[in-house]
Amino acid sequence: MDRITKAARLMIVSDLDHTMVDHHDPENMSLLRFNALWESNYRHDSLLVFSTGRSPTLYKQLRKEKPMLTPDITIMSVGTEITYGSSMLPDDGWVKILNQKWDRNVVIEETSKFPELTLQAETEQRPHKVSFYVDKTEAQVVMKELSSRLEKRGLDVKLIYSGGMDLDVLPQGAGKGQALSYLLNKLKTEGTLPVNTLACGDSGNDAELFSIPDVYGVMVSNAQEELLQWHAENAKGYEVVKFYLFYERWRRGEAANCETYIASLKASCDPTATFVFPTGVEKTLHECIYAMKGCYGDQKGKQFRVWVDRVLSTPTGSNTWLVKFDKWELSGDERCCCVTTAKINAKGSGGASDGYTWVSVQQKWLEGYEKKDTSIWLF
Repeated sequence: MDRITKAARLMIVSDLDHTMVDHHDPENMSLLRFNALWESNYRHDSLLVFSTGRSPTLYKQLRKEKPMLTPDITIMSVGTEITYGSSMLPDDGWVKILNQKWDRNVVIEETSKFPELTLQAETEQRPHKVSFYVDKTEAQVVMKELSSRLEKRGLDVKLIYSGGMDLDVLPQGAGKGQALSYLLNKLKTEGTLPVNTLACGDSGNDAELFSIPDVYGVMVSNAQEELLQWHAENAKGYEVVKFYLFYERWRRGEAANCETYIASLKASCDPTATFVFPTGVEKTLHECIYAMKGCYGDQKGKQFRVWVDRVLSTPTGSNTWLVKFDKWELSGDERCCCVTTAKINAKGSGGASDGYTWVSVQQKWLEGYEKKDTSIWLF
């Protein structure tokens, strides 16, 4: 941590197995290419963080087997242990946080009542992590019942299922995501918050990494089923955020005035899709997109911002969701808000992986935040 005295240009936070380390690459060519790139272009002003589900014992074993770099920070045991430098100095502050509402003996007692659970090796049992194997056909039922029992015992825990077989019981404040949040807050307090942070992962225990504000994320192409499912369940909100980010840039003249964008928007809408304005006026979404085309750059150089809040998606069918959110718009000194409900469908037979189609959008003014001039209200 003392190697860099100012804010790092980049901090990469990477999972190891099947992300940084390709176990199907006997020559370790991909890992060696990364090592060369990092040492030649990034090591001098950037930070490398390994975030792994492995315990310290298995992490050290992997280091003996693979040509891995020495990271600046190591997060192990699914975010329950943080160490620094080659000496792996532990973070005692993180340990104190994890001790809250955690009793390992109670966890052992309650989990022993589930014959579906098989304890992992002793090396994988840590002070703030109890790990099991469970068949994926039984995992969801077991997790629901176990969570309920531990809550009744006064514990605040988190259950993480990954790799199609691994179940970890952790304190609620633990996990790869919380460990990263803690680390970022610590760096911010010290005045060395990285300029950019990039998280990379492949399994369910990496999902939290992609939920940390201001952190970029990479899901590798060989991602596990549970991570793909997590992405599918959370991508509906992303569709909404992505559209309004583009909408703001379009009105500000910061996006290219390109027919391809308009065509793409139309293609993402059902031909019969409707939009109900806060005033009660109803139009087709295609009409709204055509109207937006004529407003390109009308807010250029002005104080104009758009954002969404409280995004919540609820499945209403096998391939249909209702997405509810507050759509805010700041124009000059006027701040307006609409409570919005959108219906979207998954495209094609591939489900969420094929993308989404907008079916309908309905807006109502949030009381006290109505727009004075509704003639130019779009989306």
